[in-house]
Amino acid sequence: MYQRLLQSYTADADRYDEMLAADGRLRPHWRTLIDQLENLSPEMMRRRAEEVRDAIASDGMTYNVYADPQGVNRPWELDLLPQIVAADEWQKLSSAVTQRARLLNGVLADLYGEQQLLADGLLPPALVFGQHGYLWPCRDVHPPGGVHLHLYAIDLARSADGTWWVIADRTQGPSGSGYALQNRQIMTRALPEAMRDMRVQPLLNYFHALHECLTRLAPTSGEPPLVVLLTPGPYNETYSEHAFLAHTLGFPLVEGVDLTVRGDMVFLKTLTGLRRVHAIMRRLDDDYCDPLELRSESALGIPGLTQAARSGNVLIANALGSGMLESTALHGFLPAICQRLLGEELALPAVASWWCGEKPALEYTLAHLEELVIMPAFPSMRMQPVFGHTLNAQSRRRLVESLQLQPHAYVAQEWVRLSQAPVLSRSGEYRLMNRTISLRVFAVSDGEGGYHVMPGGLTRVAPRQRRDVVSMQQGGTSKDVWVLGERNDDGEFSGGSSTAESGVAVGPGAMTDPVSRTSDLIRTTVDVSSHAGENLFWMGRYAERTDNLARLLRTTLQCTTEAQSENRVILRSVSEVCIRLGILMPKSEQAHPTITALQQSLQAAISDPSANVSIATHLRHLHHSGYQVREHLSLDNWHALNRMPPMVQDKINSPTAMLHVLNSVIQACSGLAGHALDDMTRDEGWQFLMIGRHIERMVHLATLIDQFMQLEPARQNAALTWLLESSSSIVTYRVRYRRTPEWLQVLHLLVFDVSNPHSIAYQFRMLQHYLTDIAQQLGILSMNIPAHLSDQLNSFALPDFSRESATAEAANARLMQLMREATTAGFSLTDDLARHFFTPLSAPVSQGV
Repeated sequence: MYQRLLQSYTADADRYDEMLAADGRLRPHWRTLIDQLENLSPEMMRRRAEEVRDAIASDGMTYNVYADPQGVNRPWELDLLPQIVAADEWQKLSSAVTQRARLLNGVLADLYGEQQLLADGLLPPALVFGQHGYLWPCRDVHPPGGVHLHLYAIDLARSADGTWWVIADRTQGPSGSGYALQNRQIMTRALPEAMRDMRVQPLLNYFHALHECLTRLAPTSGEPPLVVLLTPGPYNETYSEHAFLAHTLGFPLVEGVDLTVRGDMVFLKTLTGLRRVHAIMRRLDDDYCDPLELRSESALGIPGLTQAARSGNVLIANALGSGMLESTALHGFLPAICQRLLGEELALPAVASWWCGEKPALEYTLAHLEELVIMPAFPSMRMQPVFGHTLNAQSRRRLVESLQLQPHAYVAQEWVRLSQAPVLSRSGEYRLMNRTISLRVFAVSDGEGGYHVMPGGLTRVAPRQRRDVVSMQQGGTSKDVWVLGERNDDGEFSGGSSTAESGVAVGPGAMTDPVSRTSDLIRTTVDVSSHAGENLFWMGRYAERTDNLARLLRTTLQCTTEAQSENRVILRSVSEVCIRLGILMPKSEQAHPTITALQQSLQAAISDPSANVSIATHLRHLHHSGYQVREHLSLDNWHALNRMPPMVQDKINSPTAMLHVLNSVIQACSGLAGHALDDMTRDEGWQFLMIGRHIERMVHLATLIDQFMQLEPARQNAALTWLLESSSSIVTYRVRYRRTPEWLQVLHLLVFDVSNPHSIAYQFRMLQHYLTDIAQQLGILSMNIPAHLSDQLNSFALPDFSRESATAEAANARLMQLMREATTAGFSLTDDLARHFFTPLSAPVSQGV
């Protein structure tokens, strides 16, 4: 039994195997899963593994590794096989994690309060005050409810005898819970039958508890609580998780520039003005949070935040200064501290540790170096663990010198051979391999001295076999953690949930506080930060810019593939217009480039990421803007946006391939437009998105018509169909006129017709409409640029443009001047909006108008 899937799997004798017992038999809690996987064909297994990778790409899950060539686009990796934990084992583990979270919260309260632990000799003062993690400005800061540690994560590893040991405590801004939930959502779709049959416990209650903790403890003075999620920004390694959590919890995702301190209170800069912030869930390191009192060179924090916390006007989760507990040097002192603070034995000890700042510990370390792992004592130190048994004579001598020179900076830990678990071969082969793992478990405060532990977590997998450093930064992968329900007397699973989390079940609507007043629950507006408003504005502009360029390139490409002589005449005209627009870059020195040269230029305009004007460039900017407002987008909208950049990454080596790419991009842009109209609330953020779209379309049409009108009349007539198709108005023209395009009709449709959504007049009208609404809602003077342009446009008479009219030349000159004014108006409106509403960003989100 189980031979087909397990025949290539080996369990190392010196390590605990999560799936196989010492006698080589499957552990009982793994049997249901392996039974089901045995019934899947190799092709089905490969297909499900591929579905997992597709889901990660569609969701935009990334873990940014700074030295990785893929940079911010490095996809998150999830193995198809979960880590499975039996119910009875989890019950003990959960209880121990709760105890440790309570203990560490008590340690923080003491060290930033009475400091009795130091006075009683339970902690060396040098260990506390000798590290950067202890923040003196936070001394005697009393957080709301007395909770310093709202969120806690713990890294666990299992030794060869099956015992769980603490590897690290995560107390500053614990990461990974969002990835754990996303992993679960994907696995719900990948292995739904196994999750149902094994009664895997759901994760959502943890996020309900997190939401309730922050909203209940926030110092609101009777106001509806506003909680924000503070992120370092889109270049942080776990930014995609920050965006996901903000979307899930319904918290605005903000950067430091979005917040300000006034009168010892924190405020969010929204499009409607300042709104008080009552709680901050931070993913920013302690000392970066406040450049005024903590780290003066920080450009990521909020000046005055420490004073706001000192005054009790804002909850910060976790409390500033909590990062000091991440020092591995503390592990050896916690058993005695647990007895003092809780009156209990420490249920979940750390791996045996020796802080070398104590002379006996240093002497033991030097004598047993081959059996130990040397680690930095403080989180601020940039040092990888050093395994003593791997050192040659020279390396060992250098390490000993470092230990003797700065003993307080090092911790020695017992070398624990991490347990191993099965992973599916990445090559697509139907076989399992063993990899070392560690488990991260999450807990959240209940606000009353206890903690709620997530019934699951995040398993991290070493990138190579027999590797004892498990790190996502070094290319590790992840697993979902399945905690099984209790078994009843018949041996069946009970508890848990037969319908695990799905993408539909997660969202801010699920996060409600049952004790809130009804009036607080009914809201008709959304707090849109200035930062989010700016990114929505540029998201609208780049979506429209991409669509406009794709349509123009598609129409021009079609001209290059048709060999009739009249098409060559049209091609000379349209290529001239495109060159003036900066789109085509012919390699030929001739006045009229060859078909081949034009097609090469079109290919560059599609896929060259270094070109200022290309589909690839616009898509990159579009995705960047959308990435920063992900919490404002529905899951379908985000998926549609996230699928767009890869469209131009494949090699394009023929006109047919170019046409296929352009069609795909245009269809995707149409989908985004549909989401904007039918999938978003009509709040201020949506209005700025629509304003961005209409400004971009106005600028594009005005520039295009201005350049087109500079052609000779005969060349204009030859290219009228191209102009209509490029402007997405050819169908309207054919339905309305049912005749070959003629100059006056085309001019009326693209410039004067207010019923055509692709006309100049329509853009003027819609911009005036949205800007008037913004002025009424946000209380500023209306910008009169669109109204001024509309008045000028209404002064024209269409017959004046007739080629036979004596007024045609003057009318054309006036209209071209108006088109240039409309283009300039795009710059002016953008500057006015930025001046009135938008916060300067740490990195630009736009290039050009």
